Amino acid sequence: MSTRSRLSALVALAVVLSLPGASPDAQAALDPELVRQRIEARVAQVAGAEVGVAIHDLGAGRQLSIDGGRVFHAASTMKVPVLIDLLREVDAGRLSLDQPLLLVNAFHSIVDGSPYALDPGDDSDSLVFARVGEFVPIRWLAERMITHSSNLATNALIAILDPARITQQMAAFGAQHTRVLRGVEDGPAYAAGRNNVTSADDLAAILAALERGESASPASTQFMREVLERQAFNDQIPAGLPAGTRVAHKTGQITATLHDAAIVYPEGRAPFVLVVLTRGIPDVRVAERLTADIAAIAWEWLGTR
Repeated sequence: MSTRSRLSALVALAVVLSLPGASPDAQAALDPELVRQRIEARVAQVAGAEVGVAIHDLGAGRQLSIDGGRVFHAASTMKVPVLIDLLREVDAGRLSLDQPLLLVNAFHSIVDGSPYALDPGDDSDSLVFARVGEFVPIRWLAERMITHSSNLATNALIAILDPARITQQMAAFGAQHTRVLRGVEDGPAYAAGRNNVTSADDLAAILAALERGESASPASTQFMREVLERQAFNDQIPAGLPAGTRVAHKTGQITATLHDAAIVYPEGRAPFVLVVLTRGIPDVRVAERLTADIAAIAWEWLGTR
C-alpha cells in the first residue's frame, strides 16, 4: 500500500471513530477538543452545511462552542424568548396565564403597518386557527406556541408583549446577537431584512438562565420547563439521545434551515444545554440526522459521566 493510501485509510478510520457508535474505549477518551473534532468531522460530511453548536454543562461548568457566535434566522426558536417574557409579565402581575384573550388572525407589519393574516396551510398547528374569534386562555396559547410551534399563537402573544423588551432582556442573559423584532410571516419585514435572529451561544445562554431559575419565578420556571418537555417535534436532538431521556426543547424551521435548542436531563447528574443551528441543508431529513448525531456525541461526552 502506498504512503498516500495508508494516510487515506487512517483518515477514514479516524472519521469512523469520530462518529456516534465509536468503541467504548474511544468514547472514554473523549475530552472537549476530541468532542470538537468529532462534531466538525460530522458536519463536514454534509456539503454546504453551516452549523452553529453550543454545549453548556450546567454541573461542571464546561462549555464548548463551534461557530456558536454565527448569526442565524431564529425561525421558531424565537418563541423561547417570547415565552420567557410572557412569564416575566405574569410574575410582575401585569398578565395572568388564566386571562382570556380574543384570538384574531389580523396583524400589522412592523415596516409599514400594512395588514396581514397567517395562512393556516403554512402553520404547524391547525387547532389554534379553529378557535379564531373565541376568547382563549393565555396559558393555552403559550402551550401551543411551544409544543406545536403555533405561529398564530405566537403572534397573538407578541401583540400583548414588547419585542424591544424581549430583546433587551435576552441581552441581560448574555444573548448579545438575539433580536426579536416581530411576529411570524410579516412579509414586508422579511423583504426588508428585519428578521428575528439568534446564535447557538445565545440560545444556550438563554436556556441556561431558564434552567438555573434566573429568568422567572420558581413557579413560572417550572411551567416553562414542563411546556418545553411536551414538545411534539422530536426528530432532532431527542432522536440522538437514549430513549426516555428527559428533554426540554424548542425547534425551528424555515427553508433549508433547521434548529433545535434543548436542556437535556441525564439521570444522576446535572443537566446540560445543547443547541444545534443549521442552514444550507435543503433536505430536512439530512439536517435532522446531522443534529441527532451531534446530540449523540454530546451525550457520550456529558450524559454518561
